[in-house]
Amino acid sequence: METQKQKQSLEIPKGIILTAKTLQFFSKDLATKFAQNLFITPIKFKPPKREREMLEKSIITKITVRKLGKDICVYQYGTNKNTTKKALLIHGWNGRGTQLVTIANMLMRQGYDIVSFDAPGHGKSPKSKTNLTEFMASAFEVEQQFGPFDLVVGHSLGGMTTVNCLKDGLKAKKAVIIGSGDVVEDVIDEFVDQIQLKPIIAKKIKERFENQFNQSMRSYCVHLAAEQVKIPLLIIHDEDDADVHYKAAYEIKKHADQGELMITKELGHRKILGNKKVIERIMSFVQKENE
Repeated sequence: METQKQKQSLEIPKGIILTAKTLQFFSKDLATKFAQNLFITPIKFKPPKREREMLEKSIITKITVRKLGKDICVYQYGTNKNTTKKALLIHGWNGRGTQLVTIANMLMRQGYDIVSFDAPGHGKSPKSKTNLTEFMASAFEVEQQFGPFDLVVGHSLGGMTTVNCLKDGLKAKKAVIIGSGDVVEDVIDEFVDQIQLKPIIAKKIKERFENQFNQSMRSYCVHLAAEQVKIPLLIIHDEDDADVHYKAAYEIKKHADQGELMITKELGHRKILGNKKVIERIMSFVQKENE
């Protein structure tokens, strides 16, 4: 159990965990406010060397997401002159628009032009607090300015964004989600566990969010959204994902009209993005589109 907790907390500084636990000792309300603020504040990480090619070869454009009044950076990667196919890639929490570079390179070889973006507060986009609804608003803005898209690929929160956007009208012929969460409440539970606070804090955070947005979190459940997605959907998840439990993949698959499922082992939440077998499965799934 301790190993699992260590794996989950790799990206959360020990000082933050200590602060959260100290606040919880004195006041559950203070701990709730602190944890909620932390939950919507992304941490920016330096891109690894493998993303350099996409950074250097992309056309990078700053656009304003009009619904939010926030700026984001958009990456246009690849110029396949012999095709009109386009793929939209959506990163996850604490990620970047270049994080799915291995998938992007494979799709380029399949004749796709790639568009991705740094969600609010992520990557090269200005610092900002953000959430799932802002990821969605950003995806729709990118579709309006750079779409339409034939394929959408989303990782983690980007997977939740993908399915919810498809439910709300984002157009695509196929979609792939990798390591996607399902129930927003579960994501909060997992986060609160990562910062080693008591479950009551998660309950309080949920109540605060629903009061602020005047909307139930259930309305963003991915498996419920999947019921309204009528295009082929490839769902990929790893059994050893310490960030998002793989039960989410089975639940989404159960509700997806044209869902396909790939469960991997020992790849975790991020290594899965560059795995050869995963890339081959996505390629096979995409190629079916042209049969």
